[in-house]
Amino acid sequence: MVHFLHPGLSPVTIVPPDAQKDALGRCVVLEEASPYSLVNICLNVLIANLEKLCSERPDGTLCLPEHWSFPQELADRFLGVMTWQGKLTDRTASIFRGNQMKLKLVNIQKAKISTTAFIKAFCHHKLVELDATAVRGDLATPDIIRGLCGNSWIRQNLRCLLLDLTSIPRDSRLLFFHQLTGLRVLSVFNVCFHNEDLANVSRLPKLESLDISSTLVTDISALLTCKDRLKSLTMHYMRCLTMTKPQILAVIRELKCLLHLDISDHRELKSDLAFHLLQQKDILPNVVSLDISGGSCITDGAVELFIRQRPTMQFVGLFATDAGYSDFFATKQGLRVAGEANMIQISEALTQYRNRSCFTKEALYRLFTETFSMQVTMPAILKLVAAGMRNHPLDLPVQFTASACALNLTRQGLARGMPVRLLSEVTCLLFKALKNFPHYQQLQKNCLLSLTNSRILVDVPFDRFDAAKFVMRWLCKHENPKMQTMAVSITSILALQLSPEQAAQLKEELFMAVKELLAIVKQKTTENLDDVTFLFTLKALWNLTDESPAACKHFIENQGLAIFIRVLETFSESAIQSKVLGLLNNVAEVRELSAKLVTKDVVKHVSVLLHSKEMEVSYLAAGIIAHLTSYKQPWMSCDLQRSALLQDLYATIQNWPSSTCKMTALVTYRSFKAFFPLLGNFSQPEVQLWALWAMYHVCSKNPSKYCKMLVEEKGLQLLCDIQEHREADAQAQKIATSILDDFKMHFMNYQRLPLH
Repeated sequence: MVHFLHPGLSPVTIVPPDAQKDALGRCVVLEEASPYSLVNICLNVLIANLEKLCSERPDGTLCLPEHWSFPQELADRFLGVMTWQGKLTDRTASIFRGNQMKLKLVNIQKAKISTTAFIKAFCHHKLVELDATAVRGDLATPDIIRGLCGNSWIRQNLRCLLLDLTSIPRDSRLLFFHQLTGLRVLSVFNVCFHNEDLANVSRLPKLESLDISSTLVTDISALLTCKDRLKSLTMHYMRCLTMTKPQILAVIRELKCLLHLDISDHRELKSDLAFHLLQQKDILPNVVSLDISGGSCITDGAVELFIRQRPTMQFVGLFATDAGYSDFFATKQGLRVAGEANMIQISEALTQYRNRSCFTKEALYRLFTETFSMQVTMPAILKLVAAGMRNHPLDLPVQFTASACALNLTRQGLARGMPVRLLSEVTCLLFKALKNFPHYQQLQKNCLLSLTNSRILVDVPFDRFDAAKFVMRWLCKHENPKMQTMAVSITSILALQLSPEQAAQLKEELFMAVKELLAIVKQKTTENLDDVTFLFTLKALWNLTDESPAACKHFIENQGLAIFIRVLETFSESAIQSKVLGLLNNVAEVRELSAKLVTKDVVKHVSVLLHSKEMEVSYLAAGIIAHLTSYKQPWMSCDLQRSALLQDLYATIQNWPSSTCKMTALVTYRSFKAFFPLLGNFSQPEVQLWALWAMYHVCSKNPSKYCKMLVEEKGLQLLCDIQEHREADAQAQKIATSILDDFKMHFMNYQRLPLH
């Protein structure tokens, strides 16, 4: 038996932001709220069932069925989804051997595969692009190049190669890029890439775009070799450069074809290279994108003059500088600015620097201050926050600041305007951060705060089991009262969302949670304080014990019965009584524990509450009596009058209104199985009558749920047995007939028969 904390919640209809005010936000809402494409759904199913669908080679790798064949575009997408989901391994990569898959654009970012697996799976294809960013395992940069160069078609036609954050063994020196003569785009960010490698690469006949950020290059003079064809140069954080600023600027001045130049740096290094570049009049005549973020001594005036002299400029990076604040940057048509002056600039910074943790964490901090009192739903910004968390999972400052930003963007009613899929991603990323940083308390607080949002807690898909473990552990930390109240309220809802099997797996957390919750109830009862924490705690215990014999056992073992008797003696409010009785119903349903409730105190209080004017209190008291009296054994060793209780129960039910009446508390059931022994008890019509009344009540309130439950749990036959039994109580037969009639009517209305 359960009691929902938010019975009035209904599905939320998302209204996209105004296209005039937030075009990007509107696009994000429409995209995230749209169903997945059929292709994506099919690919996800294939990947989830790959082990079942494929056969196994003698070496333990997977092999596609012989008759399967994937065209290039679909094969590329299949690989991309596998990589995104972290499913690309030596075992699974083998499905790309042979000619069944025709790959062209290969993405193996962050995949953990060996050199052998890489060469066998990918190097025989006609590859045009390869993104091997941050590949793990023993797949090093030289091995990737060697594998690619083993295919003559790739040597001539590979256009784009991304090797950021890949490793190079110490004994390796020169990288043989010169064999990849078709290469147009090369990125070696944070790779052990030396001057000789730059000289090698600069001779590539078609090279147009080069990223040598954070490499070991000390001299960029070799770039003069490709000055007539290089259009994009990124050299962020060139910590090893030994050239003087005039020497660097002299090289850049010769690169007259450059359309994009990035010389951004870390703020703390206080590099003034950008300052000197802005003073040059005869440099970068065709540039449309200039990134000087992190540079020192940069002023609005200098940047504005530089841009006015180059009117076709479309982007300027001014993040972590003193520039970007003048009206010029807000009014210049077609100019995007990554900076700190306003939300637009901060969003651009998060977009441009999503792969650079140094700027991402600063941009998130700026975003946090900008959104502290946010009252407008901004889905596009939340998506950027999610990207930052996803790209830097092991960077604590990024994760912590992003979690705070996510709170700002989803607080109060803002979450109701966010797409469920986006909220789900952010929530899952928060829990991933918790696993990576289990001892960082403020991050845990932010995660707990996010779960207090009813939109997230009720509507959004995420791992409820992990969430319950986290919240229950937090509950036992004896935090300040406000955090304790939040943990208790979240526990009360999550308990409803766990299956009985999941609840059973919690074990230690469940034991600690029940013990802690009982301690709170005991303390509040002693203080005669029925505050919100007390009510949430009673709900949490009620919900935790639902369909959970283990939780019920913990309740009994931790003196829960004595504590709850004290609650009934202290408080007379029906809202408190119904929660106490609801939990005792759950314990009474567990046959091994029900005898523990056959005491003078329990029987006395339940007998009195059976006659309560509040329908739900009387109903729940009757449920306890029905379960306790259905077995004679516990009553034989005490002088309590079981027969008198049964007569009282029967008389009370006769005085109840129709089973279709409304009750203040929203009572619901996960299963009817606890009722089945009562339904089959023809020797005690009082017990049978209560069970039928209860079933008819919930069936009339939610027929789609409970009619289906009757079929799945094979309860229909028990109702038919009552209907046809010669000695059955007349009222019991009447209710059984009503349930069966409503059942038939429900499925006739839906024009379908129940599944058997």
